[in-house]
Amino acid sequence: MTLTSLMLCPETARNSSFKDVADFEGVRDNMLVGYGLVVGLNGSGDTLRNSAFTQESLTAMLDRLGVATRGGKLNTKNVAAVMVTATLPPFARQGSRLDVSVSALGDAKSLNGGTLLVTPLMGADGEIYAVSQGALSTGGFEAGGQAEKVTRGVPTTARIPSGAIVEREVEFALAQLENVKLALRNPDFTTANRIAAAINKWSKGAGAQATDPATVVLSIPGHYRERIALLMSEIEQLRIDPDQPARILVDETKGIIVIGENVRISTVAIAQGNLTVRVTETPQVSQPNPLANGETVVTPQTNVQVDEESGRRMAVLSGAVTLQDLVDGLNAMGVGPRDMIGIIQAIKAAGALQAEIEVM
Repeated sequence: MTLTSLMLCPETARNSSFKDVADFEGVRDNMLVGYGLVVGLNGSGDTLRNSAFTQESLTAMLDRLGVATRGGKLNTKNVAAVMVTATLPPFARQGSRLDVSVSALGDAKSLNGGTLLVTPLMGADGEIYAVSQGALSTGGFEAGGQAEKVTRGVPTTARIPSGAIVEREVEFALAQLENVKLALRNPDFTTANRIAAAINKWSKGAGAQATDPATVVLSIPGHYRERIALLMSEIEQLRIDPDQPARILVDETKGIIVIGENVRISTVAIAQGNLTVRVTETPQVSQPNPLANGETVVTPQTNVQVDEESGRRMAVLSGAVTLQDLVDGLNAMGVGPRDMIGIIQAIKAAGALQAEIEVM
């Protein structure tokens, strides 16, 4: 297995639009969460004697509906307590709908076929911003018998497309802004100054400046005071060449390596090889002649092979090696991704790698 060279052409790797590298401060999502009950399960719900919160929630719900069950013993397996989550997008208006995710909270085996009852969804401030209800759509299932069980996906999680209705709006006075702030998704001094320079060139002024590596502040021009949405639309279409630090991302558990464009290596020599000893047993059966007085015996046959990988040679990488040179050199040595991780770490330890290694 070799490292595949995935090189983006300059047109796709450069000249990114502002909307791809930065967000407008204040224009953001909000997380919502709620606790509810799912009913209609085919015996795959919570065990009430093991999930006290499910029993208490079921009893309280029935009390609100005028059904007296306190003091009695509930033994249903068709109800499950769940956590409901959703994302409230910016400028969502009352009556608009949201997708919601539903996850089992107790020991329910599956949410397949269930229906979520009315569940308020709250924000971080404790206020209710949406209400959810509807039939669940699960992507997994569980089936089996006494000897075997088959599970596909995660049957204890589900979604309800457009399953929540927005009841409260998040106030954001866009028209009253004195300035517009752009928050970089990957903070960088060079990228921030390039954004400010691109805005000033477009506006033919000097109203934009980078205050830190993550923020660019733009004073709203006079003729855009009443048209801030138009200003944001035109700004997010501007394009720049974002800068990035030299970085290598390594996931040792999956054998994944991602090498950034600006990674450089000083002159270094690399040799890689492993000693492999392979022992193969091929026993043979020895039988006597048809009329002979003898016994059938098994004769062991052992074959030992030693592979020192002598075909591999030491490779020299010259100074100022680029990403393409590094990929080509390691591929020429026949190095797999997991061995490549050790080589990259060794080059870094030798002081020949001008990049940061981040282990995921």
